[in-house]
Amino acid sequence: MEAALAAFVLAPGLALGSFLNVVAARLPRRESIVRPRSRCGSCSSEIAWYDNVPLLSYALLRGRCRHCRARIGLVYPAVELTTALLLAGCVLRFGATPRAALAGAFCAALVVVTATDLTHRIVPNRVVVPASLVLLAGMSAVAPSPEWALAALGASAFLLAAALAYPGGMGMGDVKLAFLMGAALGRGVTVAFAVALAAALVPAVVLLARHGRAARKLAIPFAPFLALGSGERLLDVYLALF
Repeated sequence: MEAALAAFVLAPGLALGSFLNVVAARLPRRESIVRPRSRCGSCSSEIAWYDNVPLLSYALLRGRCRHCRARIGLVYPAVELTTALLLAGCVLRFGATPRAALAGAFCAALVVVTATDLTHRIVPNRVVVPASLVLLAGMSAVAPSPEWALAALGASAFLLAAALAYPGGMGMGDVKLAFLMGAALGRGVTVAFAVALAAALVPAVVLLARHGRAARKLAIPFAPFLALGSGERLLDVYLALF
């Protein structure tokens, strides 16, 4: 039954991923996510509906705008496919339950902040703050415990200390994202941090090898690594609790 539901969720997941692309592109520029319709970032031509079909249109157009032939970044199909697979995974694991909805909301928020941090070096408050409130309330409702609030506060305090100690290497957006992670993962956020830090060491070592001491001035977007650590822990935490 869960497998059939997961397969059914794939198409809506792709559509949601397409919308998340709009959110990730417009929120950093403080634009409406509703109007106007999607346009090419290079020539501003309005994108027709048949050129806006998730994954398929990108493949048919070979990753280029129909009008100006400007290249469309791989982040767009990546967001669509990742969102669909994550939502299908949530349904496959939890079925049609509130747990699946909470996990799906968490994954959607992680997809957006990953895209915005990679492209704009921004973790948008208008995604992280409401998502944190929803996840904290939702997890406290399905599994009543002070763990969720304590983990959210503890995780954000940990990264806040890091941001104050090393302002150039950690932003306040990462601190707010840590709050969201704690609200969704509970005590499992500690392992998520460990995975994120271990993964972030790889590009840090590469930059250090290439640029030496000058690498200290090069910023690495940390939200994608936090999202990676969160994804690694998400299902394990929920399975342990339920």
